[in-house]
This record gives sequence, C-alpha cells and structure tokens, in this order.
Amino acid sequence: MHKINVLVAGSTGYIGIQLIKLLVNHKYINLKYLCGNTSVGKKISSYDKSLSNLRLPKIIKYNKNLIKDIDVIFTALPNGEAQDISKNLTNDKVLIDLAADFRLEKSSDYLKWYKQKHRAKNLINKSLYSLPEINGEDIKDYQIISCPGCYPTSILLPLIPLIKKRLIKTKNIVIDSKSGYSGAGRGVHKKYKNKNLYESLSAYGVGFHRHNSEIQQMLSKYSKNKIDFNFTPHLTPMFRGILSTIYVDLNKGSSQSKTINGLMNYYKKHNFIKILNKNNLISTNDIINTNMCLISICKTKYKDKIIILSAIDNLIKGGAGQAIQNFNIKFNFPIMTGLQ
Repeated sequence: MHKINVLVAGSTGYIGIQLIKLLVNHKYINLKYLCGNTSVGKKISSYDKSLSNLRLPKIIKYNKNLIKDIDVIFTALPNGEAQDISKNLTNDKVLIDLAADFRLEKSSDYLKWYKQKHRAKNLINKSLYSLPEINGEDIKDYQIISCPGCYPTSILLPLIPLIKKRLIKTKNIVIDSKSGYSGAGRGVHKKYKNKNLYESLSAYGVGFHRHNSEIQQMLSKYSKNKIDFNFTPHLTPMFRGILSTIYVDLNKGSSQSKTINGLMNYYKKHNFIKILNKNNLISTNDIINTNMCLISICKTKYKDKIIILSAIDNLIKGGAGQAIQNFNIKFNFPIMTGLQ
C-alpha cells in the first residue's frame, strides 16, 4: 500500500520526540521531513538515543515549499505557529495540530486565553477539535484537526458521557489535576527554575489556566445546563503522566454503580479507555508509555457525591498517541495502528 508522506514540525520537543517514536512504527507512514529551528542540521537521535539505529532525515528548517512533497503535517510547535502553516495548505493536505491553535471555536476566546490575535481566523471553521472517542466520527469532513490538551483529555473523557447521560450535576465540579513536568515542555527547567522540580509539588495557573477555556467549551456542548467547575493543575516531581481527581455531585436517581455502568457502556467499543470496577485506586504508573486512559469511580462519605480518578500519559494519550488516533480515523486505518 502507498505510504503517506509526513512532515513533523517541532520535532525536538517532548511531544515531537514522542510523536516520532510512534510514527516510525506506523506501517502506513513515511517520515519525509523533520523540522526544527535551533536544531537544524542535527540528527533527531541527538535528542533521544533510542532513535539512533533508525534511518531518519536530518532536521531542517520548515518552509512552505516542503508542503508539495507531503500529505500530512503534524505540528508540535509553540502556540501560534501552526496558524501560519495552515495558510499554505492546499486542498489535498491535512494538518494535525498538537498545540492550541485551533482548539477554541472563537478567535475572541483565543485572544482572551492565549493573549495573542488569531492569525488564521478564516480557517477556524475548517478545523475540528477532535477527542477521538467523543467526536472522532466527524473528522472525515475536516482538513485541520486540533488535538485536545493533555489535562482536558483526562478530564473530558470521564465527564462528557456522564453529563450526556445526566448522571451527574453540572455545577460545583472540582477538578484537581497533577502532571509530570514534561507537560510544561522542554523549557520547563528555565520557566520553573526556582521550583525545585525534582523534589516538590507546585500548583500553577490557579483559577485561570488556559485549559479552562477548552474544558468549558466541550462540556457546554453536551449539557443543557450551565457548567460550573474549578480546575487547578499541579506540576509533580515525575517526568510524565497525569492523574486527575474530579469531585462531582450525583443527579437524583443516579448512583456510583450507574455512573460506572454508564461509562462502561459508552466506551465498550473503544480500545484505549478502560473503566475499572468500584473504588479502584489508580496510579500514573498503570498507564505510562501507553495510549490508555484509565478511569475509576470511587464512593465518598456522602451518598450523593462521587470521586472520579482518571489517569493518562500526557505525552501519548494526552499528545502524540491521540494525534495518531486522529490520523488513523482520518485515513481509515485500524485505530490501533502504530499504537500497540
């Protein structure tokens, strides 16, 4: 079968490296170009030794003339840069963005939360925010595919089905998420140089983290009631993984068992979501280096409340793996391709 030619822009960041490590095992992909800025001329193996024995192209600087040679561009770039690349797409090319450039449906929201004007406003309605298990079936109609953020992935996967089935209240949702420091990107050590990353736990973005906008937008799509939540992220002294602890109130007539059964029924045909039986305690160690999302529903001392635990690998299910899921859906490949 003809292989699909792929360009990766932003190939040396944590997400970019992880993406390449998965793409090289995808039997329908040819990695045509790897692009970077300060890394031009280097081998990608200088950023990850596990890639040393592979014949991969040297890193080059991206330019729009490369588009004619490829079918798909994966962008793992700082926010804003995929917008510029999107302007040069021809109708037969696909852009899969792992940053935030096309996650929000209103350019005014992008300005509000990302503090920069959107430079490709006319292309927002040609893009789809695709959480594969939730709305991936719509992907065929879009040329620009926006992959969800890592925190929202861990949060939306358990909450959307429960809200759709009206099993939980949409007010007073409390979300406490803890991530490995790779979630802050390769510049994390400079950005948080006074935080002692390896030995301390740090809250950040309290009350106003950018992912609030993404969570609000998606939960509102699936609820007839107003969504009211608080989200607080934390950086932990581990490299990768996210554990989100979500506190919710049950609707009248709902129960712990009904929420578990509701999630199991919703995800019974989805390979990468696993719903556990009652009160299972989970760890990021259970999902590291996989594209899985592990969800557990726990009882509390109050009959009308539950606690949801949701764990993912932020670099895979919250990043590169989810991007490949979207790629597989777009091109009609088996969903597990490149992710086993």
